[in-house]
Amino acid sequence: MYGRLPLSLRNDKDLLFERGIDICHETVRSWWNRFGPIFAADICRQRVSRMHGFRHRCWHLDEIYVKNGEMGYLWRAVDHEGEVLESYVTRDRDKTAALRFLKKALKRHGSPEAITIDGLRSYKAAMTELGNEAKQEIDRWENNRFENSHLPLRRRERAMQRFRRLKSLQKFASVHASFVNHFNSERHLTDRQTYKTRRSAALAEWQSLFG
Repeated sequence: MYGRLPLSLRNDKDLLFERGIDICHETVRSWWNRFGPIFAADICRQRVSRMHGFRHRCWHLDEIYVKNGEMGYLWRAVDHEGEVLESYVTRDRDKTAALRFLKKALKRHGSPEAITIDGLRSYKAAMTELGNEAKQEIDRWENNRFENSHLPLRRRERAMQRFRRLKSLQKFASVHASFVNHFNSERHLTDRQTYKTRRSAALAEWQSLFG
């Protein structure tokens, strides 16, 4: 629940107490740090096996500013269906950071047909060095898909009263993205019956992972 929904550690503690489980909120944090990455890795493996041979048509790239204790940037790549492909945290927003992020994303997911970016020069410089300048599309309105994908993470950020360290942000963003992808049923693009079928399938797979 802590990974899926915008709940705080104490919210989860109270929900467990209603079910007869009396623990400290730090126990929830310990469970999350131990088991969250394991569950996220299982979800990624299953999604990769299902999408074997599938090529993402278009990527949307952008970065968000994160400040609390340490200042940094969270770079994220999202495909044309709103699925988070990659999350990467850096202290700077220069060409070097953009290049590391793009190399990591391309190595894991292959090369898309097009990459939509904003006007940040770091993207242009990194894309030119990688030889992908012909694939880039620069249009502020075309990147609405990415801006909407920020919302679940920003809701989590408010519930957690921001992130304390960049290292914890990197870990949380990667795990949280896997959970969001798993329950991304594109409700606004499908009819009610299709949405219910996809939601039931996602919940069944979710329960089998924890089983």
